[in-house]
Amino acid sequence: MSSKTKKMQLPEIVPVPPRFRNSIGKYVIRRNSRCISCGFCAELCPYGVHPRYENYAKPIRPKEEKCIGFSCKENDFFCIDKCPQQALTLRLNPILDTLGDYRWTAEMLIGHWEMAETANLPVVDLEYNLGYSGGGFDKIRFKHADPNHYLDLPDEEIDTSVELNKRNDGRPEKTISIPCYGGGMSFGSTALAVIVGRARAAQRLNTLTCTGEGGYPLELLPYADHVITQLATGLFGVREETILFAPMVEFKYAQGAKPGLGGHLLGDKVTPEVAQMRETVVGNALFSPFPFHSVYSVEDHKKHVDWVKEINPRVLVSVKVSTPTDVDMVAVGSYYAGAHIVHLDGSYGGTGAAPDIAKKNIAMPIEYAIPKVHNFLKDEGVRDKICLIASGGIRNAMDVAKSIALGADGVVIGTAELVAVECVRCGNCESGRGCARGVATTDPELGILTTEEWVDQRIVNMYSAWRKQWCDILRQYGMRSLKELVGRSDLLVHLDYLDQEERATYQPSPQEKLVI
Repeated sequence: MSSKTKKMQLPEIVPVPPRFRNSIGKYVIRRNSRCISCGFCAELCPYGVHPRYENYAKPIRPKEEKCIGFSCKENDFFCIDKCPQQALTLRLNPILDTLGDYRWTAEMLIGHWEMAETANLPVVDLEYNLGYSGGGFDKIRFKHADPNHYLDLPDEEIDTSVELNKRNDGRPEKTISIPCYGGGMSFGSTALAVIVGRARAAQRLNTLTCTGEGGYPLELLPYADHVITQLATGLFGVREETILFAPMVEFKYAQGAKPGLGGHLLGDKVTPEVAQMRETVVGNALFSPFPFHSVYSVEDHKKHVDWVKEINPRVLVSVKVSTPTDVDMVAVGSYYAGAHIVHLDGSYGGTGAAPDIAKKNIAMPIEYAIPKVHNFLKDEGVRDKICLIASGGIRNAMDVAKSIALGADGVVIGTAELVAVECVRCGNCESGRGCARGVATTDPELGILTTEEWVDQRIVNMYSAWRKQWCDILRQYGMRSLKELVGRSDLLVHLDYLDQEERATYQPSPQEKLVI
């Protein structure tokens, strides 16, 4: 990095406690009747597991989410053994068996809640980088780096930015400071406080977030320079003025979680406000058709792109497509149609509203689509003229880094941002009152469970923690910028393709915790 390069200005980090009284942790600590509230455990624990208030004699419930568990037994401050009354017991939290799924495990959820609260990587022994899906990013690992390549640079001097316009077409050369921006979550699918909070966070992080296909709430106007207007097949709430607001417009031709099926908003989420925005009837289910019935060729596609560029001479154009087997041809066609960004949306994207039969059987997984498109665009000689963005099941900082090493310039994040605001992945996103956490809801009683400010800071904190991981990876490989990582698939290994001898000698990277 040259001496003229400015250090990245990170947004202010403020610890943000959870909204609910009893947080979910990996471990459970219980006090029995022998406890005399002597306060010795509070004096011992450096992690703040045992809070104690002055002039309050009764024992207070431990902050179990801060407990590092059985590994603490090696320390001389292990409260379970040191308690004079032997009043404390420790065990795994049984709720872990019911929380999450194979991709978003209980430990990954808890780890993200901790990052969103503190902006630091968890000190508890949580596996938040890998799930138990048996495939995908969970089987792809970074190789162990040569220690001689280690680059001793502070985080502030490591470049994690992404250039969105590589066409040199006279339009703004927009750069975002982190390799992620927020995926489309429409007005009607999530609480307004969540939508606005995501936009506030995007502004502070110098990145973007997307309206989704539900229209442009006026509450987003103060953050307009960081909000993408999405044009989907239903054209709900699309106006020329919302295109003029936007630094970038995203054409959503298909979604990886449900390609060929279009969009669907059930009637109980169509409140009067949503109905007004989408110009429909309260309580009426809404469908976005598939496909755009005005687009059946690259020439038709170019007319769409030209239409938006004519309305807003400064707008950048992104094209969001799913991942069929000919996705490489779709990508190069989008380049020749004039797009600045090709956004590949693989299977396993979307929220709990996407049907499993589509997620598991139709689109190509994103980890296969990225290198396929990256290499094809290189062969066509246009890779350095188009920004390649990936999404669809990218859950954490390591998934982001793996996507970039496979060939993407950056990624779009959806579910992880909701997890940061305490989504528990229950899968009831499509129901008006189904979201127990007041996140994916339009219900006024549930929607007030959260605030814009709280959502904003939680998302900022999560990405700040992720950035620490990206910087650590780059340092390990002697890199100063994420741009050096693009397409470096030689740094990755897929566990399924290791033979027995390679598996025995495989050296995991420092970020890995799971044993092969």
